[in-house]
Amino acid sequence: MYYCCGVTDKGMMSHNEDALLINGSVIDSGSSEQTLKEPFLAAVSDGVSGERSGELASKMCLELLRDKGFSDGDDLEEKLLSVHHGLAEYSESDPETHNMQATVCGIAVDGKNSIYTFNVGDSRLYRYRGGRIKQISRDQSLVQLLIDEGAITTEERRTHVHRNIIFPVLGNVKSEPKIDIAELPEGMEYGDLLLLCTDGLSDYVSVLDMEEILEMPKSLKTRLHLLVDKALASGSKDNITAIAVVCCEKDG
Repeated sequence: MYYCCGVTDKGMMSHNEDALLINGSVIDSGSSEQTLKEPFLAAVSDGVSGERSGELASKMCLELLRDKGFSDGDDLEEKLLSVHHGLAEYSESDPETHNMQATVCGIAVDGKNSIYTFNVGDSRLYRYRGGRIKQISRDQSLVQLLIDEGAITTEERRTHVHRNIIFPVLGNVKSEPKIDIAELPEGMEYGDLLLLCTDGLSDYVSVLDMEEILEMPKSLKTRLHLLVDKALASGSKDNITAIAVVCCEKDG
């Protein structure tokens, strides 16, 4: 059994281009809490800044993924490519939505409790274990490439002039996305917490601040709202979305 809690907030913006998926629920406002048995999906999505209909792209992305479902043996890459093609085809049918795109970052838990991670874009997955947080996903962005090459430091990421340039994501009508899929390293132990979030949170809340908030003896929903508040207090002008997933049962 797993407990999942998610929050999404428009922040300082007039509308929300983020959305979240927990099992069968897709929302772009407020929060959702569910206790789930495997298999299930959980994911966050962010409409790409500068493209048309970002709010529609993120919500439709997750609705398409939800409708495809997930069970043991499913080909996640095939499902996500199908979501990509669905977004692209829809956007080409209407000039108002042309080339709408969205990131996606999530987990798929199968019936044997194996956890698979998937990522397209710069939304993120972290694992919180034993009071320390570690980024699991890898940003598909120009600044990440520059960091990997040693051209800039991690600290320079937030203010870099090209920080908003990401590689092709779901819905791009000119290029297929590169979908990163992997089994979660070391799995998930009792007491672990998986945190999925959009860049409105990760760009403004440091790892140390995440650790400090997540270790608080407060409800999971309260801690997520504190992360949102911290992002806003640190200057985030983006939408902010986060999902936390915890395992409710010990092995045996």
